Amino acid sequence: MTKRGYHHGNLRQALVEAALELIEAKGPTGFTLSEAAKQAGVTPAAVYRHFAGREDLIAEAALQGYEMFGALMDFAYRSGQPSALAAFEATGRAYLAFARKHPGHYIAMFESGISVNRTPELSAAALAARRVLEQAAAQLSEHIPQDKRPPAAMFSAHIWAMSHGVVELFARGAPGAASPFAPEDLLESGIGIYLRGLGLIPPDD
Repeated sequence: MTKRGYHHGNLRQALVEAALELIEAKGPTGFTLSEAAKQAGVTPAAVYRHFAGREDLIAEAALQGYEMFGALMDFAYRSGQPSALAAFEATGRAYLAFARKHPGHYIAMFESGISVNRTPELSAAALAARRVLEQAAAQLSEHIPQDKRPPAAMFSAHIWAMSHGVVELFARGAPGAASPFAPEDLLESGIGIYLRGLGLIPPDD
């Protein structure tokens, strides 16, 4: 890893970027604050002017990840309009795209053990991201009769869990997790089966 320089005022972000590289390389518990400081090109003492410990540093990486993730999900949702189905499917594809493009953030968010309730800011960012998918689910299911309609939060949680499972098992290169199908195909077919079960798309001929 190369030593990075920084300008006055952005050391905090330099440390976050250093942590993201270390998280990708070693996992969220596989590095020390001293390593993050060295990666950022500063002394270990300088880290404590911005972060109380490694978990605070990872939490900041997770916060930035959720903000990026929420913006991407919102863009995907809006790009699929005016079709509710296209908008919903776009959010699923965005989940996979985010995990692939930003693995350090993804790990900090979902695999570090850092609670989304650690700080109000982190909680709010995670909630905002989740609400995009809930909004898409609510719009897609509004034509289902009220007595048969699943709550939007449950609907979106099912799709979130499916997306997360595909990422963890097949999209992040985990040993022994090779699949004969592309992750995008697995997720699309899984969502299709779910939506057919709700009567939101017609069955295959």
